[in-house]
Amino acid sequence: MKILAIDTSTEACSAALLLDGEVTQRYQVAPRQHADLILAMCDELLLESTTKLNELDAIAFGRGPGAFTGVRIATGVVQGIAFAHELPVIPVSSLAAMAFDVWQEQGATQVMTAIDARMDEVYWACYECSEKGVKEVIPEQVCPPNQVEMPQDGSWLGVGSGWDTYKSELSQAAADLVSDVDATVFPQAKIIAMLADIAYRSGDSLTASEAIPVYLRDNVAKKKAQQ
Repeated sequence: MKILAIDTSTEACSAALLLDGEVTQRYQVAPRQHADLILAMCDELLLESTTKLNELDAIAFGRGPGAFTGVRIATGVVQGIAFAHELPVIPVSSLAAMAFDVWQEQGATQVMTAIDARMDEVYWACYECSEKGVKEVIPEQVCPPNQVEMPQDGSWLGVGSGWDTYKSELSQAAADLVSDVDATVFPQAKIIAMLADIAYRSGDSLTASEAIPVYLRDNVAKKKAQQ
């Protein structure tokens, strides 16, 4: 299996190449430099592995939620490569990638993810993680930190930049559900590649034209307009 994955949805910028179960990554926390970095990262990975784009099985990306510009950068890069080389595309949730990351690194099976969405809001979702991937327990949403939807029970790890910016509000909302917090976790392309591998083997992929970003705020605006 050969999958190229990228993520530019937050302050972190990364690209990863999965080759037969082994993942190599380029990663840098570099706000506002994603457009300058991401293609060079991809080129380095492909050159070092002597892999050509037309040899890939698929290309994956962090489809959001996250920074508006960053999510658009990833979508544009992936669509361009996929169109040019007729590759299937696998979109992966930025929030799900953070949850699967801490399962891989820390063994956390119940994860509350929060990305600072600015405007006094967070991108939020809760997941149960295993070797099979991630299961959404609380669906993706954008809202003020004191209004996030919570699971009914469990012992959860809180991760993501939202837990830094709004630690007091989120901790109060979570009450005794949260056992620990790690606000340093960002989405990473290597995790997106792993989740994309699981999705690809299950037959879940899209064409380049079907690969679209997820902003969440657009959905909220539409719902309010319909009310």
